[in-house]
Amino acid sequence: MYRRILGPVYDNEKENWRILTNKEMYAMIKKPIITETKRFERLHCFRHEENGRKQNSQKKVYLNLEATRPRGRPRNRWQDEVREDGKLVGGKGWKERVYNREEWKTLLRTARNHRILHMPVE
Repeated sequence: MYRRILGPVYDNEKENWRILTNKEMYAMIKKPIITETKRFERLHCFRHEENGRKQNSQKKVYLNLEATRPRGRPRNRWQDEVREDGKLVGGKGWKERVYNREEWKTLLRTARNHRILHMPVE
C-alpha cells in the first residue's frame, strides 16, 4: 500500500525512474517493519504465557504421533524464535526479567524505541 502511495522516484545518477526499496520506504514513513512487529508481539505473548504457567501450574500435553519426519532442516518452533528475540532484547538474563512486570515493560519499551528488534538474527 505504501509503495503505491509513494510511487516511483527519479534516480538522478541513472537518470531514470525506479521503485523504492523496502528500507527506503520504511525510512520515509517511519513505521516498524513487519518482522520487528512480529518479534515484539511474540515477546509480549511470551510474558503472558510464562505468567500463566507460574500462577496456574499448567501442564503441557505432548502427542507422540508416529509419522515420518519431513525432509530437510526442522522448522523453527515458537520457543526457538522467542529465545532468539529474547537474547536480542535482554542479553543472557532476559528470561528472569519476565517475572518482574515493570522491568519487562521497560525492557520491551527500550527495545521498541531503539529499534533493537529490527536487527537481523545471526
